[in-house]
Amino acid sequence: RWLFNQAVCTLYAFCGVLFGLCSLTSLTVLGMVCCLKVCYPAYGRCWDFSPCHAGVLLLCVWAYALVFATAPLAEWGSYGPEPYGTACCITWKASSREATLYILALFIFCYLLPCLLILVSYSLILWTVRVSRRAVRQH
Repeated sequence: RWLFNQAVCTLYAFCGVLFGLCSLTSLTVLGMVCCLKVCYPAYGRCWDFSPCHAGVLLLCVWAYALVFATAPLAEWGSYGPEPYGTACCITWKASSREATLYILALFIFCYLLPCLLILVSYSLILWTVRVSRRAVRQH
């Protein structure tokens, strides 16, 4: 069972959601930057990737994750014990329309969209490498 009070449960769940979203969003941004550099080198040269740009991207990643992680704290969704009661996370069994909308938004914007962007980015990279290999073989 969960050994602590509701406040610790909420903090535990908040941290899990925040760091999980930061992780997936960071991977998404990394895939998109790699795609930009490999597949569109003309745009990659115009947008010089500097430590300042990396810092801005990291701030955007954290801001994006914070929006969705703090939503349950603002009563859009909720945090609570998992079904077995040993840890805490998002309350997946939505009891209200707002909670259902939060879970749907979380699924679309924090899972589906990042996964699709990663898939498209790395597919474009693989396609570009394949086309380049063919061009080198012909010469």
